[in-house]
Amino acid sequence: MKNYKELEVWQKSKRLTIDLYKATEAFPRVEQFGLTSQTRRAAVSVTANIAEGWGRGSTREYVQCLLIARGSLMELDTHLIIADELNYLQSGHATKFQTQIASVGQMLNRLIQALRARRPTQRTTPVAGLENQSRTPNPEPRVP
Repeated sequence: MKNYKELEVWQKSKRLTIDLYKATEAFPRVEQFGLTSQTRRAAVSVTANIAEGWGRGSTREYVQCLLIARGSLMELDTHLIIADELNYLQSGHATKFQTQIASVGQMLNRLIQALRARRPTQRTTPVAGLENQSRTPNPEPRVP
């Protein structure tokens, strides 16, 4: 893989974000700075944290960003449950979004597990003060 845009989990979370932006346009105007904004920010956070993690210098940092993405996904799920109970979502949208959220969540969990299962390797060049510490390499080169 050349970059994060090729990750299926990033692609699906981006699609979810775009779908949610369109759906939240129908939320009441009074929610513009409340539930609408919070829902959009949580959705963007999922996608952005997957991308940010890809660009980090270590697998440990990548996993940390993926965990943040997973937390934002749960936040998004909560916002949508509330929006649905307030009847802000059109018929059928809640089920569609729940399916998308579940899919992205499963993909994030599998990616986190795969990265955690990697064995740490020793640095080839010692860094002062870190001679005896190991570092897990990035999963793929991230620079085009």
